[in-house]
Amino acid sequence: MPAADLIDRVADLVREVSATAIEPRFRSLAEGEVVEKSKGELVTVADREAEDLLTAGLAALDPGTPVVGEEAVAADPRTMDALAAARVWIVDPLDGTGNFVWGKPDWAVMVALVVGGETAASWIYQPVTGRLYVAERGSGATVDGERLVTRPRADTTGALRGAVLTRYLDDATRALVTPNLDRFGAISAGRHCAGTEYPALVEGDTDFVFFWRTLPWDHAPGTLLVREAGGVATRPDGTPYRPEPGGRGLLVAADPPTWDLAQALFTP
Repeated sequence: MPAADLIDRVADLVREVSATAIEPRFRSLAEGEVVEKSKGELVTVADREAEDLLTAGLAALDPGTPVVGEEAVAADPRTMDALAAARVWIVDPLDGTGNFVWGKPDWAVMVALVVGGETAASWIYQPVTGRLYVAERGSGATVDGERLVTRPRADTTGALRGAVLTRYLDDATRALVTPNLDRFGAISAGRHCAGTEYPALVEGDTDFVFFWRTLPWDHAPGTLLVREAGGVATRPDGTPYRPEPGGRGLLVAADPPTWDLAQALFTP
């Protein structure tokens, strides 16, 4: 497990990079500082500069450990191969780039440390609110140093509030899930930012979330946060989530009974 001073030093790095490369550009992006890196996927100068700074900072803190960053993988997909290393950092320099571009507050900076194929520690920083969420495997989850524990949720499917992200669903899953949405109390399309979606679930704003696309930089930090706070984050069939290439579907819930109720999404 990471040493306590590493936990604090990474937290300091995340805050510093955000203050340097990202926050000054919020609602102040200049022409040409936003491009479409793939169809429907935006990237800004803030994403790229922040990833460079985080990568350099992590290399200084933990020499010899590879870093897998979202923008590095976009530039060279072979970078993803480093996830097979015994110890690797995963970086999402600006999660919720679309929200950032549109001036919305739901965006975050995220880092995870993966050891032996399992997320060992994670950091989610929300600069707009100044809240920093930290999780360490086996040691719990905190926000700004205060312990996070999920509370019990509704005991019927019809009372649950969830977010179901349908954008990337394949046709078969969409046909299965869509008719079941009205079985729940309230369903939203989500916040378009895993770095706000996971903390919102832990803190009680939603009861469950269903993601389809499960890129490691989006989900390694938040799944650990949820599990360490007492929640559940697994594939829809109950198999464990691991931060690795490929894989589809992630059902996240505040506690095991809620996860069981949320499985109604997949009931034919």
